[in-house]
Amino acid sequence: MSATADHAEERTNPAARLGFQPGQVVQEIGYDDDVDQEFREAIEEAIEGDLMDEDYDDVADAVVLWFRDDDGDLTDALVDGTTYIEEGGAILLLTPKTGRAGYVEPSDIQDAAKTAGLTAAKSVSVGKDWSGSRLATPKATKPKK
Repeated sequence: MSATADHAEERTNPAARLGFQPGQVVQEIGYDDDVDQEFREAIEEAIEGDLMDEDYDDVADAVVLWFRDDDGDLTDALVDGTTYIEEGGAILLLTPKTGRAGYVEPSDIQDAAKTAGLTAAKSVSVGKDWSGSRLATPKATKPKK
C-alpha cells in the first residue's frame, strides 16, 4: 500500500483517525445490541485483531466504552475504565448522538472526564447513531534528576 493510500485510510477509517494502530490491545466495555458494528469492525481492522471483552484481565492500550445515559454514573464508568489501561493510554467514550435514546449531554461528559482525571483530546462522529470522545489519561511524569 502506498503512503497516499495510508493517508486516505486515515481519513476514511474513523478508528485510524482516532489513533488505533496495528498490534494494540483494545478492551471493549458496555457492548450491547445497539452498538455500531461497522465501527467495531473498523477498530478491529485498524488494530489487526479482535476487541477484548469486559472479562479481559490484563492491561490494554486503550478502552472503548459504549455508554448510554441510563447506564449509571459516567464518572464511575470512566474511573473503572482507567484501571484497564496503561499510563498515557486512552478511553474512547462512545455515546448516542443528540436525539437518540440514551443521549449524554456534552457538559456531563466534560465534567465526568475532568473528575476522572482525563482530558478530552478529540471528538468524532461514529456512524449515524454514535459520537466518540477520545479521553486521554495523564502521562506519568519523569522524576527530576
